Amino acid sequence: MQTSKDSQNQTPPVDTEHKADTENSHFQTNLVGTSLTIDSLIDAQVDFMQQWLRKQSEPLAIEAWQWFGEQPLNKYIRREHLQHLVNDWLLNQPISEAMRTDIRDILHTVIYHPVNDNVPLSELVDDTQVETLANYVGSHDEQRNVLIHTLIGNETFADLLTQTLYHAINDFMETTLDKAGGVGKLMKLGRSSFEKATNRNLDEKLQAYLHRNIRDLARRAETNAQEHLSNEEVARLLVTGWARIKDQPVSHLQTYLRDEPDNSSIDHIEASIQQSYNRLRMSPYLHSLVAASIDTWYDNHQADTIASIAASLYIDEQAMTQFSTVLLPIIYDALESPWFTAHIRDMLQAFYNQPNIKESLVLNNE
Repeated sequence: MQTSKDSQNQTPPVDTEHKADTENSHFQTNLVGTSLTIDSLIDAQVDFMQQWLRKQSEPLAIEAWQWFGEQPLNKYIRREHLQHLVNDWLLNQPISEAMRTDIRDILHTVIYHPVNDNVPLSELVDDTQVETLANYVGSHDEQRNVLIHTLIGNETFADLLTQTLYHAINDFMETTLDKAGGVGKLMKLGRSSFEKATNRNLDEKLQAYLHRNIRDLARRAETNAQEHLSNEEVARLLVTGWARIKDQPVSHLQTYLRDEPDNSSIDHIEASIQQSYNRLRMSPYLHSLVAASIDTWYDNHQADTIASIAASLYIDEQAMTQFSTVLLPIIYDALESPWFTAHIRDMLQAFYNQPNIKESLVLNNE
């Protein structure tokens, strides 16, 4: 390349204005040539980078996971991040309508699936689980007494028994009086006289008497059962009750549900879940428990590596290899997508447009 000094020694003097125009024209020509060279170079580099990344995407993914897995949790994630994640992403958001629809549809599919007709309840709950629960309840006085109270001392049960006995006695009396002839008429007259004299309806008097006495009998029966039923007998009652229903198909549970367009049990169940969730997610009580739980978990694992935490969820290198294999088609399509190509091109153009890079290319092109 000639220097300015060499040019002065070898060529005669020229007009200064003509020289400036010539040099400017020469510089513009170089810029055009350089621009074309850069564009061609960028095209080649974009194609090379896409092909290289396509071939290296799988090992790169594994190496990235290996590097990430070696990092400690507290290097990138603080307990405040977890708090914000749970509070802002979960608790502060209601269940979306799309998710509510999915919950209803999935519940309907699971509950009314034909396979339930051929699967007994015993396949869902093992006999040993029932026996363990029965022995636990039977061996704890408080739980055992609650069970006995539920079965014997329950007021609802007493009310039901009162109504049953009342209807039985009333039906017996009516049937007997109708067949008793003159004696029946006399008894009806006595009943009428009793009601006028006491200003009380005999039916109401009978119900009150039964209700009072049956409740008292139920309390006595509950006390006797709590005193005399042994732990083994209580456990045996539970196991016997389970034995009576365990061979019934799972679909038997459908008899307790309604599946009508305007009266669907599944809709009621889903609405109840939604209502409970909305009430709890805004509760300071739940927020306090969530915060305490996150603190406990973070204190236990903040020094652990990402890989060890993932391993507790059975996510290891083999699982990541399988996962990356599934994702490869997505990665390939992304590498060849117009948006990724445009970003690579913009990055390379920004690189070559740097003054020092452009100047070096211009000088080399001369």
